[in-house]
Amino acid sequence: MFYGITDLTTFIIGTIVIVLLPGPNSLYVMSVASRWGVAAGYRGACGIFAGDAILMILAATGTASLLRATPELFMVIKYAGAAYLAWVGLGLLRSSIAAWRRRLAGEPEVQAPPVSSTARPFRTALLISLMNPKAILFFVSFFIQFVDPGYAHPGLSFVILGAIVQVCSALYLSALIFGGAYLAAQFRRRRRLAAAATGSVGGLFIGFGAKLATATLN
Repeated sequence: MFYGITDLTTFIIGTIVIVLLPGPNSLYVMSVASRWGVAAGYRGACGIFAGDAILMILAATGTASLLRATPELFMVIKYAGAAYLAWVGLGLLRSSIAAWRRRLAGEPEVQAPPVSSTARPFRTALLISLMNPKAILFFVSFFIQFVDPGYAHPGLSFVILGAIVQVCSALYLSALIFGGAYLAAQFRRRRRLAAAATGSVGGLFIGFGAKLATATLN
C-alpha cells in the first residue's frame, strides 16, 4: 500500500485508459488550438484542470454524493450541461456554414479575430468540465475504491491520486494542442477542409449533449 492507496498500478493504468477516451473536454481543447493557436489551447486546458480539480475535491469531501441522494439535482445539472454542450456545438456549426458560404462566394479569407475578443477558452472549458454529472459520479466511484478507509490521512491519498490524473491529462492535452496547431496550418491552405472540420466538431458537441441528456445515475 502506498500512502493509503490500495492499488496504485491499477489506478494509473485505469486513469490512462480513461483519459485517452475521446470526450467534449479534449475535443474542445484541440478545436481551440486549431483555431487560435497553442496559447489559447493551453488556456482551455487550464479550464479543464481547474474543473477536474473541483470535481475531485467534491468527490473527496463527499459533496458530489449528493447527486445520488438527490435525483432532482442530478436532472438539473444533466440538462443544463446537455444544453451548454449543444449551444457550443451550434456555435461551431454556424461558424462552419459562414466559412463555407464565403468560400463558395469567392470572398477573401477572413482571419480569425483575437481569441480574447471572440471566446474565453478557460471559462468555456471549465463549464464543459463542471457541467457533466457523469464525470462527477466517475470521480466518486473511481477514487473511493483506491483509498483505504482505514488510512490515517485520506486527504493525502486523494491528493496523490488527483496529481496522477492531472499529469496524465496534461500530457494528453498537450499532444492534442500541438496536434491542433499543426491542423491549423493545414486548414489555412484548405478553407473548405477547415469549414468541414469545424462543422464536424460542432456536430460531435451536439451529439455529446444528446448523450448527456439521456444519462442516468447508474
